[in-house]
Amino acid sequence: MSDNAITSTSFSFAGLTSVYNGKVRDVYTINNQFLVMVATDRISAFDFILPRGIPYKGQVLNQIAGKFLDTTSELVPNWKIASPDPNVTVGHLAEPIKVEMVIRGYLTGHAWRVYKSGRREICAVPMPDGMKEHDRFPEPLITPATKAEEGHDEDISREEILERGLVTETDYKLLEQYTRILFQRGTEVAAEKGLILVDTKYEFGIKDGKIMLIDEIHTPDSSRYFYSDGYEERQRNNEGQKQLSKEFVREWLMERNFQGLPGQVMPDMPDQFVNQVSDRYIELYETITGERFQKVDYSNVLDRIKQNVDAFLSDMK
Repeated sequence: MSDNAITSTSFSFAGLTSVYNGKVRDVYTINNQFLVMVATDRISAFDFILPRGIPYKGQVLNQIAGKFLDTTSELVPNWKIASPDPNVTVGHLAEPIKVEMVIRGYLTGHAWRVYKSGRREICAVPMPDGMKEHDRFPEPLITPATKAEEGHDEDISREEILERGLVTETDYKLLEQYTRILFQRGTEVAAEKGLILVDTKYEFGIKDGKIMLIDEIHTPDSSRYFYSDGYEERQRNNEGQKQLSKEFVREWLMERNFQGLPGQVMPDMPDQFVNQVSDRYIELYETITGERFQKVDYSNVLDRIKQNVDAFLSDMK
């Protein structure tokens, strides 16, 4: 199974005007009007693309994001038009806003590392004293990050965003409003499935003067989930939380002395681990959606994607 992953694409769709290869997605611009976003099976950690793809990961991400885009479209406008293939979303081209809206419900991950260092604010947002790792914040914190072209994204405060003119104050207020609305909906959906939405990030763009949600939403690559069953007990006992995210991939790399730092060597990923990661992504899909994951045929996966997208674009004319 582990050798069938989609690690690269090079489609030439009708009307193609540009191509962008992200860490995970290959984005094809059509007639400077629409985007064909192909979710590959690449996986990244510490801002590095790992040497092997994870079968079905792209399908998992695309289908989770598609479901959440559909179910939140009445709350916040988004870019999605359709999903003509299990690995593909077609949507509107928007001018990306160069700020990622990160929202945190719990003192976990980056926020915990900041807190543990002795600081009591992140992105100029105060954090209460007396908290321990994985504690819930009294209210979710919005901690924006600048979207870096290369390397790590960086924390940025609301004041800095406005000073640098990255967005207007009116638009920023709307970004915060949309972020809280989406996080609330994601939290409610997760709770129904026995999960806690710990933190996540949203990306937005502007089309025809209107702000819309772009890219993915509430996937394991953009979000962190805990299992709610046993959460309180684990906190009382100072135990680690049971996570449903790709954090275990980062942990596997750190155990092998890789955090993307200069001089460190990326470890080889054996078949067993690649298949284990694939199984975890599928488990995550089934837990988040409450539906059984249907593995698509991988024998001619690139031909399948090309045919499905070509047929859809032809119908759009």
